[in-house]
Amino acid sequence: MLVVRARLGESGAFAELVRALEKTLFYYLRRLVSNEQDAWDLLQDVWMKAFHNIRSLKEPGRFRVWLYSIAHKTAMAHLRRLYKERNLIDHSLSSESIEELPETLAEYDAEKVHLALDRLELPFREVLTLYFLEDLSVDETAQIIGIPLGTVKSRLFHARKALKKILQREESL
Repeated sequence: MLVVRARLGESGAFAELVRALEKTLFYYLRRLVSNEQDAWDLLQDVWMKAFHNIRSLKEPGRFRVWLYSIAHKTAMAHLRRLYKERNLIDHSLSSESIEELPETLAEYDAEKVHLALDRLELPFREVLTLYFLEDLSVDETAQIIGIPLGTVKSRLFHARKALKKILQREESL
């Protein structure tokens, strides 16, 4: 109902949406960019785009997917600009075979998981954040990122492996 009220221009409804989703949206953006200030700037851009375009949202029940799609596109545009400016590529993980990570991350210390996420390559970090931490479905994750369902599944598989490898390394230290 809050989304419908915001679409109709009801005073305060959009502000309530911001309050309800700001923390999780910031967390998602923070997983995509390495600089906290950039994440805050991107968050503001996302909310401005959402505010200006909310009337174009045809299905209010899909607001969250729509909002995260805006966040994804905004972050990717930012990262493309940085890449062009710095011309850097990060290939920090190898693809050695290891056991699969359990379907949930609950057995690991939350702080260690968050630190390990920061060490993953962006495509892996993004699917894990959306699927596990934002509790979105594989289908919703595919829609947000704009990639095929099979690609999301593949990235999840490889991301779990890479994350487990990082967590195992940290435990052995």
